[in-house]
Amino acid sequence: QPGNPAQPGVAPQPGSPAQPGVAGPQGYPAYPPQGYGQPYGTPRPQGYAGQPAQPPYGSSFGAAASGQSGAPYGASQTQPTLPLGGQQAAAGTDTKKKSGAGKVVGLLVAAAIVGGAAGLGGSAAGFALFAPTASAPQSGPATVTVNDTGSVNQTTAIAAKVVPSVVTISASSGSSGGTGSGVVLTEDGYVVTNTHVVTLDGATGNAAIRVTTSDGQVYDATVVGTDPTYDLAVIKLEDASGLTPIRFGDSSKLNVGDQTVAVGAPLGLSNTVTTGIVSALNRSIEIASSAAPDSSAQDGEQDDEGGQENGQEGPFFFDFGQGQSPQQTADTIKIAVIQTDAAINPGNSGGALVDSEGKLIGINVAIATAGGSGGESGSIGVGFSIPSTIVKRISDEIIADGAATHGLLGATVQAAASVEGSTITGAYIKEITAGGAAAAAGLQPGDTVTAFNGTPVTDATDLTAQVRAVAAGSKATVTFVRDGRTQTVDVTLGSLPTE
Repeated sequence: QPGNPAQPGVAPQPGSPAQPGVAGPQGYPAYPPQGYGQPYGTPRPQGYAGQPAQPPYGSSFGAAASGQSGAPYGASQTQPTLPLGGQQAAAGTDTKKKSGAGKVVGLLVAAAIVGGAAGLGGSAAGFALFAPTASAPQSGPATVTVNDTGSVNQTTAIAAKVVPSVVTISASSGSSGGTGSGVVLTEDGYVVTNTHVVTLDGATGNAAIRVTTSDGQVYDATVVGTDPTYDLAVIKLEDASGLTPIRFGDSSKLNVGDQTVAVGAPLGLSNTVTTGIVSALNRSIEIASSAAPDSSAQDGEQDDEGGQENGQEGPFFFDFGQGQSPQQTADTIKIAVIQTDAAINPGNSGGALVDSEGKLIGINVAIATAGGSGGESGSIGVGFSIPSTIVKRISDEIIADGAATHGLLGATVQAAASVEGSTITGAYIKEITAGGAAAAAGLQPGDTVTAFNGTPVTDATDLTAQVRAVAAGSKATVTFVRDGRTQTVDVTLGSLPTE
């Protein structure tokens, strides 16, 4: 009857909310502290303390964590089927938005099916493992499962907040296909991911795109624009509404050692959550270009900062997330990244890397492998994410204009350490392009660039990545050494050609 005391383990009577950061009733901890969403001990609606809650069970866990509607609270809800292959349904199936239905399968069972259908390690390049195709769609968890509400930790709260903003992307072209991840930017369906996800590692420019949200809704999607220079792309879900956009954090304020949480669909296993820390900042890597075959976005003129001048024949770091060999090309791109030890694997491409508040700090893009390109690849604790500040600029430009711009210094550079007689690290300027930004700023051949906008530069890859990270026409401060003396100069960057 109304007024009876709540039983142990349930929420308090309405009107006695738990204080933020302190224990709730019956030892139910209010989590997490510092005002993270609503206090965990907040009374549930629908008479949670004195009368049976109506479906869904109590309030949504997503609402408790973020103040927005989320997945149904409780682990007993029926979970939708999440197709893991490049094709979402058999021929003749209606391609309009629909929800799947099915039961949660155990991780070991799902892993066994993935291994059996894909042949783990069986792709031609030894990385980017396939998930099952349309003939064997698999089930996957649609929400964050919470079995013991009395011991919820911070990662659980972060996951509940972020999972609704991360989607699984299936791309297919003919008999080829694969899966990756994406992050929701707007409630009406703009999603950011990697170019190599929507181009099948650069194999095609017209892949069919299907997107599954965390709650099992399936949408067709079209490519709004790709940016092969930084391996980012934006797609738009058709007829979407009410999605949960990610909240952006400021990647420029990160410290080494900060907590990270990666959310995505490794090996096609949707809604997977892994944790780690920021292992390094201001890291620059070189990876294979994922530009589609009909794109000429990477020509010789654009390679003026870096090229192969750093002595590497090709990238040690590999794209991941698709199920076939990447496009055979000698083109590479240089990008600035966050390094993390959170486990990210093939299929995490385009997924979210978030901080301790569940805010986006990066888009997962690549991993380092211990062997060559012919061996298997998987997490060895060295993963890379494109910083959120770069993601925000590029995705905003793609949504507004269909493409993004990138800075151009107008100089041919190489690693200073490779120059005979050099005693410092940096980007050594070999040549200056007449009429370019470097020439206008007074930079000269023989100068060694040691910092760009305050970020240390140790070789040509560092400088190229930093220059490309900013928009065309941006003003930048370049620190360089000439005749043993450190100097600075302000540069107005040119525009990297896109055609």
